[in-house]
Amino acid sequence: MRIVRVYTGDDGESHFEDIDVPLEDFGASGRMSELWRGKGVIFREVSGDYALDYHTAPRRQLVVNLTGSVDVEVGDGTVRRVGPGDILLAEDTSGRGHISRAVDGAPRTCLFIPLEENHHDV
Repeated sequence: MRIVRVYTGDDGESHFEDIDVPLEDFGASGRMSELWRGKGVIFREVSGDYALDYHTAPRRQLVVNLTGSVDVEVGDGTVRRVGPGDILLAEDTSGRGHISRAVDGAPRTCLFIPLEENHHDV
């Protein structure tokens, strides 16, 4: 399964990286990854005029986009659109961070899943 990672590089800027989460075959149960330890779930809804200038992730977390889309811009100006069903691993907790903007004036819902700090380094 492929997810997008946002992390802080040695230059203090945020960067994108596509990572593949390894899945193991469990027969009739499908394919599953190993357990990623988390601290709970935060439900979030933002309006269609949502726009945050450069900011860091408040913690290491998975962002699971449910409805609507968000454009995420990193330090070198690269923009990625995160849409319904996409998963972002936010790890840029230092440096300048990233920009987040609503797409087409549409609201968005997502889940934040805070991860344990020292678990499942990529």
